[in-house]
Amino acid sequence: MRFPDARILIFAKAPEAGCVKTRLIPALGSHGAADLYGRLLGDTVRRFAACALAPIELWCTPDSDRDPFPELAEFFGVGLHRQRGPDLGARMLDGAADALSRSRAVILTGTDCPLLDDAYLERALHTLERKDAVLGPAEDGGYVLLGLKKAAGELFRNMPWGGDRVAEITRDRMAASSWTWDELPELWDVDGPEDLRRLESLYSVASQ
Repeated sequence: MRFPDARILIFAKAPEAGCVKTRLIPALGSHGAADLYGRLLGDTVRRFAACALAPIELWCTPDSDRDPFPELAEFFGVGLHRQRGPDLGARMLDGAADALSRSRAVILTGTDCPLLDDAYLERALHTLERKDAVLGPAEDGGYVLLGLKKAAGELFRNMPWGGDRVAEITRDRMAASSWTWDELPELWDVDGPEDLRRLESLYSVASQ
C-alpha cells in the first residue's frame, strides 16, 4: 500500500427496505431502492479495495453484523466498525477521531458516488501530505469526500446534512480555523430520481 499510515473510512447503512435511498422509493419502490443501495455499497468497497492505496474501514449502521457487512469485510479484507453517535455529524466525528488515533490521515466518504475512483482517492491522499484537509465537492452542494489530519468537531456539528450548503459551510469553518486545504473536481452522486439515468448509462458503459 502506498499510504499505510492513512485510513479510508466508508460510512454505510445496512441496505434494508425503507431505510436507505428514500428519495428513490417513488421511482424504485422500497425494495428496489434498497437493492440499488446494496449494489452501490458493494461496488464502492470493491473499487476501493482494488486501489490498494490505504487500509479501508467500513463504518456501519445500525451495527456491523447486518448483511452484507461481514461478507464484504471477509472477501475484501476491510475492517468493520459500528457507527456511534446520535446523528451523522457525530458519527463521522467519532469515526474520524477513532481512525486518527491509529493513523496520520483519514478519508471520509460514503457509498453514493460511482465516479470516485483510485485516481481521485490517490490525489486526496497526496493532498493530505501537505495540507490540513481535502474536500471533494458534490454537484448537489454536499461533498463526496472529506480528508482530514485532525478530528475537528466544528466541521460536523450543527450541519444541515442533506442540504445544498454542506460543502460551503465546511469551507467557511475550515477558513475560520485557518486550515489549509485543496479541493478536488466536483462529482455527482446518486441521490434523486434524476441521477438514475446517469447511473444506468455509467453501468452500461462499464459493462461494454
